[in-house]
Amino acid sequence: MTGWTWDYEGYEPADERLRESLCTLGNGYFATRGAIPECAADDVHYPGTYAAGCYNRLASDVAGRRVENEDMVNLPNWLPLRFRLHGDDGPGPWLTPDTATVLEHHQTLHLSTGLLERRTRYADDAGRTLAVRQLRIVHMGDPHLAALRTEFTAENFSGELDVEAVLDGAVTNAGVARYRDLDGRHLTHVHTDTAAPDTVWLRCRTRTSDIRVGMAARLTAHEPVSTRHGALRAVQHARLPLALDRTVTVDKTVTLHTSRDSAISDPLRAAIDRVSAAPGFDDLMESHITAWDQLWRRAELDVPGEAGNILRLHLFHVLQTLSPHTADLDVGVPARGLHGEAYRGHVFWDELFVLPYLNLHFPEVSRAMLGYRHRRLEQARSAARAVGRTGALYPWQSGSDGREETQELHLNPRSGRWLPDHSRLQHHVGSAVAYNVWQYCEASGDTEFLHTKGAEMLLQIARFWADSATYDESLGRHRIRGVVGPDEYHDAYPGAEKPGLDDNAYTNVTAAWVLTRTLEVLQALPEPRRRELVERTALDGGELELWEDVSRTLHVPFHDDVISQFEGYGDLEELDWDAYRDRYGDIRRLDRILEAEGDTVNRYQASKQADVLMLGYLFSPAELQGLFSRLGHRLDEATWRRTVDYYMRRTSHGSTLSGLVHGWVLARARRAEAWTFCQEALKGDIADLQGGTTGEGIHLGAMAGTLDLVQRGLTGLETRQGALWLDPVPLPELSSYGFALRYQGHWGVRLRMEQGSLEIEVPSSDLSSIDVRLRDRVVSVQPGETGQLVLPGRRVDPPVADT
Repeated sequence: MTGWTWDYEGYEPADERLRESLCTLGNGYFATRGAIPECAADDVHYPGTYAAGCYNRLASDVAGRRVENEDMVNLPNWLPLRFRLHGDDGPGPWLTPDTATVLEHHQTLHLSTGLLERRTRYADDAGRTLAVRQLRIVHMGDPHLAALRTEFTAENFSGELDVEAVLDGAVTNAGVARYRDLDGRHLTHVHTDTAAPDTVWLRCRTRTSDIRVGMAARLTAHEPVSTRHGALRAVQHARLPLALDRTVTVDKTVTLHTSRDSAISDPLRAAIDRVSAAPGFDDLMESHITAWDQLWRRAELDVPGEAGNILRLHLFHVLQTLSPHTADLDVGVPARGLHGEAYRGHVFWDELFVLPYLNLHFPEVSRAMLGYRHRRLEQARSAARAVGRTGALYPWQSGSDGREETQELHLNPRSGRWLPDHSRLQHHVGSAVAYNVWQYCEASGDTEFLHTKGAEMLLQIARFWADSATYDESLGRHRIRGVVGPDEYHDAYPGAEKPGLDDNAYTNVTAAWVLTRTLEVLQALPEPRRRELVERTALDGGELELWEDVSRTLHVPFHDDVISQFEGYGDLEELDWDAYRDRYGDIRRLDRILEAEGDTVNRYQASKQADVLMLGYLFSPAELQGLFSRLGHRLDEATWRRTVDYYMRRTSHGSTLSGLVHGWVLARARRAEAWTFCQEALKGDIADLQGGTTGEGIHLGAMAGTLDLVQRGLTGLETRQGALWLDPVPLPELSSYGFALRYQGHWGVRLRMEQGSLEIEVPSSDLSSIDVRLRDRVVSVQPGETGQLVLPGRRVDPPVADT
């Protein structure tokens, strides 16, 4: 890696899936994995193209049960472009890295321009050497366009070359090995034909969601192009004369539309019209670069060294998944991006880690993501009624229409057994939605959204939590029973007949926060709007009194002077961590290891990822102390440090989000160890630390979270009460960095952190000044001014005994 490029040298079949994910190109509307165009889908390669929000539902027979799964659909493959040399005996074999001699192979992802460049030198059995250079873009200016330029150079011969370009509708969802027992045939009614001498088209539809897909491809070569059509494929062919050391070029321009698009009548006609009007590759490249230049200016990031290079890659993939184009779509935040089929393309709580970054750069995208949740509010209310509750119960996994998409069974690859999946009990996803509403409105100043859609979501989520809480006379407190927390390893008590845990601390504290914030919002609403909302929701004073009571009396369990992950966590058995590490090495997925042994992680004090410590990720120390104080507990620094130490020793980090959260928390609790976890978060995907999962799609929440670690975590940046609050905790390994942000109408505000100082530059505008609040003072910076601030000193962290 360099500052603006990501390079892979040599052809390594075992690494192809990882490279394909990390070299995916997209524009927020659709994305295509970085597969080699001459290679078909197999155990090595997986060319996949995915459009945001394009789902289909199929039923499969698994372990004696009929189950339904909704998947983000692998759309027709526009990439295929293969080639072969002619000899005296006619055409030779098609050249691929798996079947021919590869003399050289180099792949470069150009982050600044959104360009994937690939260079390969092939040698055939006759000793002829063919150099191939390809340039690929998924256009960031026009979200329906992609293009592939291929340059062929005969290095030591003259002859003829066959080139075959295809639109392939014979694709399935087969990118994740553990899903292969499930039906992956999502496309039907595939038809192809010719639109012009150089242009072919393909149309199809999804089997149950009935989304119509139109795709058109134009092939530009120096020789005539012929076409032929099979049942599922549109094929274009050209025979090119090759002269010694002369380069010939073939351009493939592709357009994609679906029936979910706005302002079209028919996706096929729209695709044909768009490809007919598309300019040549050079002009497409120029407008594509311009669009990327604009994105990079809005998301300016200046972090030195290796960390800066990785952060730039992370930002690149965030922007390819959630670009300004996404703001026009009815889609959520796909946990694995548009980069593969893991998690079936579903929307989880990962927006909790993504939107805080987008809020300060692309607030229109954040608002669109929250719009996705608001449009599914009625579905969430139906889900609450189905479990006997009022309010809104958002699903742990969401897809097209907002129903619960969490699988009923999941496969343990170690044991080969299909097991019940109880993760739908992670009701805390509703608190994540509420948190994102609040954070977006604080950062953007969008009171219109807060007073309308935001208030409606907050009210119904608060209503669900209040109705879920039952009063325990013996404790004198309210309790929330039968849930699963962020940990995910623990879904039941040992030997229990029913799944679910009582009083998960993260769930209860965030529920109390939701209730408190909702009461504040309702009180601050303009009277006419408050009256409308009360009338529409039949909200009465008795409910508000209950919310106030529950927000102060939710039970938070403790044991041994630390916060308990849930009631009874401290009574579980201790695990022999050293023995399991000696036996297995990597024990991140401890749940799978124990299940394969006939055991269960439910018996042990062992967590998959940050659970209690997530509270330190969401809330500043002052806000967290205030929340616990409201709940009747004194959370002093010593108690929090003991809690951090306790769970640090009992967490296997089986999620890429875990290192991120621990790095964030340790930056304030134990700085000496923080950088180790920050590095794990940075390298989670590029080093594939989760053991092969990156090849199935990147971890978008972890990537965006590392950006937010620099933006908010290390700076202590909060947006509240109409001001920027800063409480920096510079790490020795990252004490100098800068970034730009967009704050309440101010574009391009630049912050620069140096050890002991802060510089803030506010571009000229007719807006009011920005208030910057530090621990010891308030400073106002006018538009057109640059403020230089000396930061208050921090005491050195005391040593913490590792008992």
